[in-house]
Amino acid sequence: MPHHALEPVTDPDGAPFWQYAARGELRVQACADCGELRFPPRPCCPHCQSFGHEWRLMSGRGRVWSYVVPHPPLLPGYAELAPYNVVLVELAEAPRIRMVGNVVTRPGAAIGSLPLRQLRIGARVQAVFHDGMPQWVLEQRA
Repeated sequence: MPHHALEPVTDPDGAPFWQYAARGELRVQACADCGELRFPPRPCCPHCQSFGHEWRLMSGRGRVWSYVVPHPPLLPGYAELAPYNVVLVELAEAPRIRMVGNVVTRPGAAIGSLPLRQLRIGARVQAVFHDGMPQWVLEQRA
């Protein structure tokens, strides 16, 4: 099985997201005119219809808004990784933006590395990157 079971599909609008991720940065597209953040990336602002945009750096902090634990039948290559979580993370700076991913124990860990009993809705998470792929880890309490 390849290192990443799914590879990103890049289009002209989303390609910068993956370029920043390869540098370890979580960036979100923002309207250059009204400033509204939007994800997934698209050519036109849904709020003011401007075609101008920029990419804003996010802190990478968020919270688990929801999650699921997929059960068989699974796509080939995923069955051996089960059980694993698929989370919807609400970004701290932009609560209306939610990103899909997996909470793992450390950057590069398998998608099933976090014991499911440790995952809760509302859990604070931090974005991490491995080989240009964003993942999430539980935020460490100070």
